[in-house]
Amino acid sequence: MDMFTQVTAETFFDSFSNQSSQMTAVANQALSSGIQKYMDKDYKGAAAEFKRSFGLDPYSDYAVDAVKYQVMAYQKLGQPDQAINAYKQLLQVQPDRDDAQTALGNLYFSQGRTGDAIKAYEAAVRIYDDTTNRFSLGQGYLKAGRYDDAVNQFQKVIKMDQSSPNGYFGLGQALTAKKKYTEAIGQFERAIQKKKDFYDAYAEMGFTYADAGDVDKANEMKDLLEHKNQSLALVLGAYIDRKTPPKILSITADSTFAYFMPAKTEVSALSSYLANAGTNQTFTMQFQFNKSMDRESIENPTNWTIKRSTTNGPGTDYNNGMALPATEARISPTPSDIYWDAENLTATVRFTISQNASADATIDPSHIEFTFKGTDSDGNTMHPKYDQYMGFSGSF
Repeated sequence: MDMFTQVTAETFFDSFSNQSSQMTAVANQALSSGIQKYMDKDYKGAAAEFKRSFGLDPYSDYAVDAVKYQVMAYQKLGQPDQAINAYKQLLQVQPDRDDAQTALGNLYFSQGRTGDAIKAYEAAVRIYDDTTNRFSLGQGYLKAGRYDDAVNQFQKVIKMDQSSPNGYFGLGQALTAKKKYTEAIGQFERAIQKKKDFYDAYAEMGFTYADAGDVDKANEMKDLLEHKNQSLALVLGAYIDRKTPPKILSITADSTFAYFMPAKTEVSALSSYLANAGTNQTFTMQFQFNKSMDRESIENPTNWTIKRSTTNGPGTDYNNGMALPATEARISPTPSDIYWDAENLTATVRFTISQNASADATIDPSHIEFTFKGTDSDGNTMHPKYDQYMGFSGSF
């Protein structure tokens, strides 16, 4: 190489180095400008500056920060597609960034694009196989309903780091989804053993107890969280309410049917109008429920049954277990109509009792069973022990 060639090469590399340094400096200035605009809540201007910073120097360490801030600005602007494209552009020039793949997966996940999220998480695992990326992939499988794949990922997380609570936590979630509630509870307990203040695990345990129908245990978790993490306690409480079966609690004072009167009561004692032969009278029973009910279900007369007691037990037999007299009144087995009061959680059931032709009909009001076999507003069927009411024994 002659002296001219050597000087030219050195000049070229010096010039390139200087130009690169200048580009980095300008990129950093754009990054700083974007941060200031972001702090001033000029998110549109901030996104433009962050995008410019990345474009000026896409291979630097600062480029990753520029994209992260750019995504934050787009999220503030409600532009998720632009945020996703920002990570895609970063991955085009820096394809080995597993953290960018995971962040992209999280964006997809938040947008309900579970399939795309899983692809991004799988790519992150291929780049760098660690517990964080495996856990994210397991969560993606869980969201997609691929429960066996989720179990497999969380088991790998546990194998990679048995001291961390995360693998046990995720495995508990997956087992809950598979309705293996007892096994799931065991995994949440192991997660808590690893980290005593892992309150998300307490909450998930409460969700699992509620799913399993053990409302008392679920409420124990809620009570514990109320002293540790009130926001989680509120979420768990709402979930427990959704999962709690509806119950008939009692009868209100607004009921017009004298459900407490004994056997051999003359129907005329229920209403003076029934003193006349061949007459009919409409009565009401107003039932208090423990939670919001499905209006269509509760106002459907075919979901209700009114009949003489068939319960076996001391004092629960209709007419005290004696044969019915020929004068025993007939009662309509189906209500004529029902009105649901959503504000007060009461159902007013209207039904008819008839007087006979000789005006001497009798009835045993305290042993008339009212049964409801419908659903609440969350789709839960009635609690089997509290779907009936009888004046003698109350709700059962």
